[in-house]
This record gives sequence, C-alpha cells and structure tokens, in this order.
Amino acid sequence: MADIKVFPYERVDDLQLGGLRIIQNPSWFCFGADAVLLSDFASAGIKKGASVLDFCSGNGIIPILLSEKCEASQIVGLELLPEVAEMAKRSVTLNDLGELVKIKCGDLKDAAQMFGKSVFDAVTCNPPYREAGGGIENPDDILAVARHEIKCSLTDVISSAAQVLKPGGKLFMVHRPDRLADILCLMREYKIEPKRLRFVHPKAGATANMILAEGARGGRPKLFLEPPLYIYDDNGEYTKEVNEIYGRI
Repeated sequence: MADIKVFPYERVDDLQLGGLRIIQNPSWFCFGADAVLLSDFASAGIKKGASVLDFCSGNGIIPILLSEKCEASQIVGLELLPEVAEMAKRSVTLNDLGELVKIKCGDLKDAAQMFGKSVFDAVTCNPPYREAGGGIENPDDILAVARHEIKCSLTDVISSAAQVLKPGGKLFMVHRPDRLADILCLMREYKIEPKRLRFVHPKAGATANMILAEGARGGRPKLFLEPPLYIYDDNGEYTKEVNEIYGRI
C-alpha cells in the first residue's frame, strides 16, 4: 500500500471479497451494484483458464472482482480515458494482480486491431446506459462518457465483441430493461445468439431496473430466462442472495 500512489481526492474501498480493494475518485464515478451483479453473472459462464476482455472497464472493478470470482487465466480491462485507466492500473497493483489482470487504454471500437480477432473466450461490459442526447449530459466529460453513449454505442459494443470473441465465446452485459429489444436484435445481427437473461428488481413487486444478458458467438437458438433477482427484501434489507454475491455471507 505504501508504494501505491493514492491522491487526496481519491479513496480506497474494501471490496469485502478476498481482501480486494479498489481506488476510486468520487468526483468521477464509483462502481455500483450493476458492476457487482455483472461480475457474478459472468463468473458462472467463464470457464477455468479462459481469457476475458472487459469493455468500458472504468476503475477496473469488474476485472478485479472476476480475479476472485472465476478461474480465468487472463483478464484484460479496456478503458478509453487515460486518467481513468491509470487509476485502474494502480488498483491492480494494489491487489498484486499484475500477473492476471492487465489494464489497457484504448477504444473498444479498435479492440480487434489491438488484440486480434477471435482471441477471447469471454467479453464483459457495463456500458453507458443513456443514448447520446438522452437526458442532461453532465458537463464533466468523464461522467458524461461513463453515462452516455458519446464515445461508444450499443452497436459498437456488440459488434466489437463479435470480432474479438472466439467461436462459442460469451458476451456478458448489464443494461437497462428498456434497451432489451435493442440488445437481442443487435446480438443476432452480429451472430451472437442470446442464451441467458436475468431481470434485476429493487424488490419483489417492483419493476425491473436492470437486466443481465449472456450471448454466445455462433450459438444455437435457445434462450434461458433465470429467476428474478431482488435487491431488497420486505424489510428494506439486502436479500440473502445479494449478500452472498457481495461476499458478505
């Protein structure tokens, strides 16, 4: 820890999983439940020895969590913004994960040129949710890029994943339910067959506010809908499953 630079405007958070920690800048963005749920959802479909590429990697939360949740042999986080990628690299060093996790700065649209085609067993992505021009874009560029499809669209994410995935390789995404039709249509357009979906609800009886989706490059048509995931129980406490996902029990 003494050898890792942490700036006064940053903080180090305990991930409560295998002793992992992460450096975050609250004025940019901090990871949320979507990243934690995606890492858990993806880990169920990532085989031992797999190579994984994380698009829109941000502060590196998904690669860092996957280092503990699955037995991949290589996890690469691809982040567009240099200052964010630099922070993620420090978190990798903080956790002594340099042999397993690599952070690269670059545009996901250039992923095939950077890494080659058909080279990864899995791609994960927690992309910007809002379409460009949808809602009020934050004047802070880092926040705007994280939240809005300014630098990459849903089409960019899925088409780029299709290029870098091996035949049979898996794409794992978290997004909003109102983009589900777009996700499924684009997956099929780019020969990634939707295989698994899970709706995430704030609580029982509430409308879903997140979806977790898995597709397989060149897979056969067959879509499995998993049971819904509820974040809070009737008492306003985290459900047992969510506590298990976070590693609290």
